[in-house]
Amino acid sequence: MPSLIKVSLKKSFARLLFIICLSAGICLGGSLRSLAQITPDTTYNDVTRDTTGVKGPKAGTWQVVTPPATTGTAIPEGPSTDSIPVTPVKEGPFQPNPKKSGMYSAILPGLGQLYNRQYWKIPVVYAGLVVAGYFIVENLDNYQSYRKAYIGRINNNYPTDQYVGIYSESQLQQLQNDYSKYLDLTVLITGIGYALQVVDAITSAHLKNFDISRDISMKMRPVIYPAGAGIGLIMNFKR
Repeated sequence: MPSLIKVSLKKSFARLLFIICLSAGICLGGSLRSLAQITPDTTYNDVTRDTTGVKGPKAGTWQVVTPPATTGTAIPEGPSTDSIPVTPVKEGPFQPNPKKSGMYSAILPGLGQLYNRQYWKIPVVYAGLVVAGYFIVENLDNYQSYRKAYIGRINNNYPTDQYVGIYSESQLQQLQNDYSKYLDLTVLITGIGYALQVVDAITSAHLKNFDISRDISMKMRPVIYPAGAGIGLIMNFKR
């Protein structure tokens, strides 16, 4: 009987591990696929070597070199670098990398939201994990309890479990099966929630600086034309 409980525990946690690994593999696979599509730069492949040789003086001959004239010439002076004003470069808003954000969330839930500087989402992610963990433990305990009582009823004609006089043998079997389904469903929902927080981190990184200002609007108002008055559709765009 204890061995059966251990087998059921291993199956439940194996399902959870499989779902989490599958979700992480899908998210990281997309990042690796995009990296694999990068092609090398072949800009300089057509550059050929200049083989034109410059003939110099033959060996054993003398060549007269005339020094450049320095009198009467002035070297133009360029503008002084000290007089050029240096304008400070203004940094733009923070733009996270979606690939890094998704990878961080796949490694540790909530880490991608931390990288995106969306700190209010971190308590939401961990609250969901706490709730999921509570239901997994609750369903697992009930499943083990009813299964243990059901196996005791089968092997013993005089059972002494805590459900004697409350549930019959068939009812214990039904409760065991029900909580087994609840446990599998809770593990599945937990895996889906894990994948959703990875997707949320990637999407939020893409839309971090998306313009949703009030300058983009559309409204109707009266308009005066040369022929008379009417109603026009006015659309405002941010410049």
